[in-house]
Amino acid sequence: MNKTVSVIGVSMDLGASRSGARLGPEMLRMAGLISRIKALGLQVRECADIVVAPEDSVDGGPGRPKHVQAIVNASSAIADAVEAALRTDTFPVVVGGDHSMAAGVMAGIARVLGPQGIIWIDAHADLNTPDSSPTGNLHGMSMAAALGEMQDIFAPGVFPSPAADAKRCVFIGLRELDPAEKRRIHDLGIACFTMSDIDRIGMGRALEKAIAIAGHGPGSVHVSYDIDSLDPSLAPGTGTPVRGGLTYREAHLAMEMIAKSGVAHSLELAEVNPLLDTHNKTARLAAELICSLLGKAII
Repeated sequence: MNKTVSVIGVSMDLGASRSGARLGPEMLRMAGLISRIKALGLQVRECADIVVAPEDSVDGGPGRPKHVQAIVNASSAIADAVEAALRTDTFPVVVGGDHSMAAGVMAGIARVLGPQGIIWIDAHADLNTPDSSPTGNLHGMSMAAALGEMQDIFAPGVFPSPAADAKRCVFIGLRELDPAEKRRIHDLGIACFTMSDIDRIGMGRALEKAIAIAGHGPGSVHVSYDIDSLDPSLAPGTGTPVRGGLTYREAHLAMEMIAKSGVAHSLELAEVNPLLDTHNKTARLAAELICSLLGKAII
């Protein structure tokens, strides 16, 4: 991988129901993220955080997404930062921040590399659209946006559409899906390894298959990691926890296998919420996982 890592913080929580994820980048730095990356022998370029001002809560629901303009503006800035990182031959590590930021991350990547494969590690598929979302929260629509299903909100002139190649997208760790998301997974033919699949075949086999599907050789895949993919007993500091998630070793194994394969060209880690955390436990684990993806190994 590239010897220089661009760390891009996104201080945003407008896409989620619960506030606090905007503090995620700061807490990851307090958890030693920068020094941990440097300890791997990598150079770090710290980019200015993308800061999104809090807004008063607004009602949302089917057909009524919340905070659209603020999130679109932030997503455009995210896309610019990711594009700049890739064009200067650095490895973008985007830390947030709620998972609506993925729309901007994928847009920035697609501006440089075209539609990409994604390994999406998450309890949720984030495949709702405004019409199907029960909440109107845009963090539940970011994969749909990356697949080009929300061009009325994310204009193709700024956000390449699609930014993700559905045939090279893989979900890992799903365990809570809305009915419309289930239909989209089947209709689009997206590869999916739910927690039941991981229980049955193991994380190692699931990741082997995921890498084969998503990857087209070195530096061909974006990794989108939602910290709620982990079991809440390990990562309590997140806004949409779901019991029965990844174990500590399953999570690290996934990142270690991706690192060893060499397929990743970028990483985004979302939904660390310090207001819901215990003694910064979740942020410390998130920093560890980022380092595993960047090459930290047991031996």
